[in-house]
Amino acid sequence: MSDLTEVAGRYIAVWNESDEGKRAAAISDLFTADATYTDPLADVQGHDGIGAVIAGAREQFKGFEFKVLGEVDANHNIARFQWELVPAGGGENIVIGFDVVATDGAGKIKGVYGFLDKVPAGA
Repeated sequence: MSDLTEVAGRYIAVWNESDEGKRAAAISDLFTADATYTDPLADVQGHDGIGAVIAGAREQFKGFEFKVLGEVDANHNIARFQWELVPAGGGENIVIGFDVVATDGAGKIKGVYGFLDKVPAGA
């Protein structure tokens, strides 16, 4: 497992963390203080901004969990991977996304650039 595959796994685990305090600690551990997160629905910077985006997604999609979909493709300090949002009890995904993660070379994420490939109607 490459270091960036591990980073991608930790990143997805942050999105699945239900405890707000543990999630905040995981964000602090995984992201640089000035990290950015940009996708079609959000453009934020810093731990609080990233935490707010994740909390909003968790609120909107209660009972669902994020999973890496396929392999993580990485080079230098950049990784790209697809992810899916599936019912926690199993079933078909309702969202598929594609994220590019840039790290600072020491394993902390400094930027996430996300794309949505499949979204539910009305989302």
